[in-house]
Amino acid sequence: MAINKTIAVIGAGTMGRGIAQVFAQSGYAVRLYDVIPKALDDAQSQISKMLDRAVEKGKMSSDEAGAAKKRVQPVKSVADIGTVSLIVEAVTEKVEAKIEILQSVQSSLSDDGILASNTSSISITQLAAATKRPERFIGMHFFNPVPLMKLVEVVRGLQTSDETVQRTIAYAESVGKTPVQCNDHPGFVSNRVLMPMINEAIFCLQDGVAEAEAIDEIMKLGMNHPMGPLALGDLIGLDVCLFILEVLHRDLGEDRYRPCPLLRKMVAAGRLGRKTKQGFYHYE
Repeated sequence: MAINKTIAVIGAGTMGRGIAQVFAQSGYAVRLYDVIPKALDDAQSQISKMLDRAVEKGKMSSDEAGAAKKRVQPVKSVADIGTVSLIVEAVTEKVEAKIEILQSVQSSLSDDGILASNTSSISITQLAAATKRPERFIGMHFFNPVPLMKLVEVVRGLQTSDETVQRTIAYAESVGKTPVQCNDHPGFVSNRVLMPMINEAIFCLQDGVAEAEAIDEIMKLGMNHPMGPLALGDLIGLDVCLFILEVLHRDLGEDRYRPCPLLRKMVAAGRLGRKTKQGFYHYE
């Protein structure tokens, strides 16, 4: 299946810049857009740092890293995106924000272009319904850190066409990822299973069952997890965890998804994990 090698990534935060990097180092020309100019500057700096680190570790040559850096083109307006074959949206996990940006960028797609969302929990069918071509809308859920994690959860909405699914799978495979299909449902597969585990670990901490370090060590050694659930929550962002749990609790209506009160307190205090340098652990 032939693939057009010009794409756009909308949102230059942690996930957006990671997605831009993996496409760029796989030979794609990437238009990276964010409404905040500083976010674009920070993204370029971080992508450059990650590529330099890959060179230091012998994973790519300096020439390959230099070429990948040049393929990432920051754009300061939607009009500057031009025409692309794939747009991956990776903005904040808020329905209204996503719909607004999706509607503003969809005109940049080629006639057969695909509009994808990296959402971790919001309904793909709902987002698709706000676009002009819902049959060409799909969930393309990457995992953090994007350059290292192999999985892409390919989420099919109610109106997503078979062709869109197959082409999205081809895109994911072309950047070295392993695409796995699932249907649109609150939390999809990954977060429907993961978030209750993180939430229960927070309940254990709140109830005094064990200290944070002990909870994580038990899960790492006893369940062979590479990272404990509390440390993983810090990595994901505790505000993101809370949002996903709220979606699961609201849309599935089951008490097992009720966010732990301690999680709400942490978010209210601004202790969101690694991105604020303080969550269940302190980060320098």
